Amino acid sequence: MSKLSTVKAGDALHEREFKPNHVQLFLYNAALWNAHRIHYDTPYATGVEGYPDIVIDGPLMGDWLTQAVVEWLGEDGTLASISYSNRTAAYIGEVLRAGGTITSVDADTGKIELDIYIKNEADEIIAPGVATVTLPTG
Repeated sequence: MSKLSTVKAGDALHEREFKPNHVQLFLYNAALWNAHRIHYDTPYATGVEGYPDIVIDGPLMGDWLTQAVVEWLGEDGTLASISYSNRTAAYIGEVLRAGGTITSVDADTGKIELDIYIKNEADEIIAPGVATVTLPTG
């Protein structure tokens, strides 16, 4: 039985949980050549920029969304497109969750549309998005 025959609109993706630490954020920003100190320098982020703590990168949250979709998709599917928007900041120490819901399935083409999100500890969507994937039809 193909995965395509087992999915339907309304199905939820398994949520992935993330709690980044200082080392992870430092290394992520180093790999991106992102020198903005709000992502690794607590005294600067809090004292100069006025944030409550180190700010978690928006692109990192996008990577987590991609991971959630690709993990759900499995080996046979293809991620065709993904887009998201960072709406609310998240800070070091927060537990964040990436997940989503299937919004449409085209059994003829294998095209599946998903609403995806990053949620904070208050269960608020702080980074909504959409993804399109394809699964084999046969």
